[in-house]
Amino acid sequence: MTAFFALATSLLIGLADFGGGLLSRRVPALTVVVVSQSIAAVVLGGVVVVTGAWRDAEPRLWLAVVAGLLGPLAMLAFYKALALGPMGIVSPLSTIGVAVPVGVGLALGERPGPVQAGGILIAVVGVLLAGGPRVGGAAVRGRTVLLTLGAAFGFGAVMALIAEASSTVPGLFLALFVQRATNVVAGGAALAVSAGRGGRVLPAGGLRPLLASLPALAFVGLADVAANGTYSLAVQRGPVTVAAVLAYLYPVITAVAARGVLRERLRGVQAAGAGLALVGTLLLATG
Repeated sequence: MTAFFALATSLLIGLADFGGGLLSRRVPALTVVVVSQSIAAVVLGGVVVVTGAWRDAEPRLWLAVVAGLLGPLAMLAFYKALALGPMGIVSPLSTIGVAVPVGVGLALGERPGPVQAGGILIAVVGVLLAGGPRVGGAAVRGRTVLLTLGAAFGFGAVMALIAEASSTVPGLFLALFVQRATNVVAGGAALAVSAGRGGRVLPAGGLRPLLASLPALAFVGLADVAANGTYSLAVQRGPVTVAAVLAYLYPVITAVAARGVLRERLRGVQAAGAGLALVGTLLLATG
């Protein structure tokens, strides 16, 4: 079940990142974050009310608040990086954030066996190659790299915090709601400040294009929150080191989505990377 939930996390993150990256090319990145997370917060609020999840509140819920403050910063940095640079470089580079949850697992005393250690190495190399690293061509701007690295470690910290914010499934719903509500408050404040300084809030064309984008924004927000949930379920059922690496296979999904939607051709190095990622996944799941 650890492998199942972690791979589901990869699928959800990959699709959410692809959608968020596309939206950020026509809608301001901060607006994408605030609107998508607001939709997720409303849905989660309904789930908390229906399930009575508020009864599972515990002191560690403050970890969800911290995650909620880090989340908008990480998402904003990542969406801006995707809007500024090629997805084939930004997406795999963001996988360096796996060092955060893996580090947490090692700090808690987890020690993967030889087969799993080999699977981790192969999977990480495969993910990096699956993004299609470029040897030639125009250089990627330093700002794009810095934004991507900041987002990577932010995402890793959020995943680690949410995984520790609850010990029950209803508590997980509550933790995710608190995280998203904090996301909306922090992101909304940043959006207000940006608007006050003359920053662009609406896409070109005004409110109508934003309303037309609501279904896509809802998908991004709900897929993102679902990914946090499936990752928490994964680490509750198995080693963090294994769950984290499997959850970070999402660049493969992003590359496949780009191929299917944008008709981007998979290069040989990307196909080889996807194959290595699959081998690493099998080793992790069976090791």
